[in-house]
Amino acid sequence: MIQKSVIQELAGIVGSEKLRLEESMAKHTTFRIGGPAEYYIEVSEEEELKQLLAWCSENDFPYFILGNGSNLLVSDKGWQGLMISMKGFDEIRFQENEDASGRIVVTAGSGVLLSKLATQVAARGLDGFAFAAGIPGTLGGAVTMNAGAYGGEIKDVILHAKVMLPDGRIQTLSAEELKLSYRHSIIQEEDMIVLEATFAFAPGDAEGIQAYIRELNEKRREKQPLEYGSAGSTFKRPEGYFAGKLVQDAGLRGYRVGDVMVSEKHCGFVVNVGQGTCEQAMKVIGHVQEQVKRQFGVELELEVKRLG
Repeated sequence: MIQKSVIQELAGIVGSEKLRLEESMAKHTTFRIGGPAEYYIEVSEEEELKQLLAWCSENDFPYFILGNGSNLLVSDKGWQGLMISMKGFDEIRFQENEDASGRIVVTAGSGVLLSKLATQVAARGLDGFAFAAGIPGTLGGAVTMNAGAYGGEIKDVILHAKVMLPDGRIQTLSAEELKLSYRHSIIQEEDMIVLEATFAFAPGDAEGIQAYIRELNEKRREKQPLEYGSAGSTFKRPEGYFAGKLVQDAGLRGYRVGDVMVSEKHCGFVVNVGQGTCEQAMKVIGHVQEQVKRQFGVELELEVKRLG
């Protein structure tokens, strides 16, 4: 329930122009699903974020850190608390000189879209980040879950990340300290918030790199249901299997509840083909998990994060 005192205190931290009430989360997730967040703020400064975290801690107030909402399924009832968007952390800085190994160092804010960063890196003739060009998330989320595609992962190119701890302290963690593994990092374990990350890329052929990005994007358009709302791959890859193949072999291609269905193009995706709801999505997901478990004895674990 919206409270006047909460409005006043949050507005006192960031200014009333930055505070939105009952903000639809369907507008902020790639699934295009989700009810309203009670309080929504887009931050652009470390001090703002620090003060908001302190206020939430002092008042035992729930908060959630939002990137591009590309791996998120929000309840139809929405989010009862403070939604903090990191989109304002959108600076990209290229180091002019090569480092000792002949690479160019690039630093980007957590709110920068991976596709934007990959495009700019490629345009400068820097190699090693083309894999990220079609990933629909922000840099913060990508570092948090060690995002990857087409044989590349964040851990392959990152040098270090600047993070904020829940108590407002700021630390810089090396690639080793981030403990990056398959869709996982220490950031998830410690509830850290990525502020920015620094990478190193080797010089290459700009034309060739950009051509490779176009090739990868064409493959994505052919194989993935990009025309519909989704949260990307719905399930984690089970050891020894491919999730999409299991779903397909279970006879669930096109399985539908309301406006949410298993993609007919790629069975690893659950998509919103119209005015889908979280309730419909969970019914589809639950049925898929049940059938794959029954037919093949494999438990499909959600890769999509649920909220609310």
